[in-house]
Amino acid sequence: MTNYDKIPEHCRGGMRRYVEEGVIPGEFLQAVICNDLVESFGRADDINSDRLRDYAGFLYNEIPSLSWGSKEKMRAWAKMKETEPIKL
Repeated sequence: MTNYDKIPEHCRGGMRRYVEEGVIPGEFLQAVICNDLVESFGRADDINSDRLRDYAGFLYNEIPSLSWGSKEKMRAWAKMKETEPIKL
């Protein structure tokens, strides 16, 4: 089970929707997911800029490596999730 408590509360929903449903998040989380450090700092609010280390740990330890690391991986993850059967 993914532990979203490792990232700031105001970004958990966006990250959860991305990981579980493939919904592409806002620009800050996209930069984080794509492993773009400079863009992540540029788009971060005060809380997130202080927590980028936590995001790195979250990506590495909590979610599949196929879901993060580049724009291509992010897009492929979203497309894969889009075609997954709905669990009832």
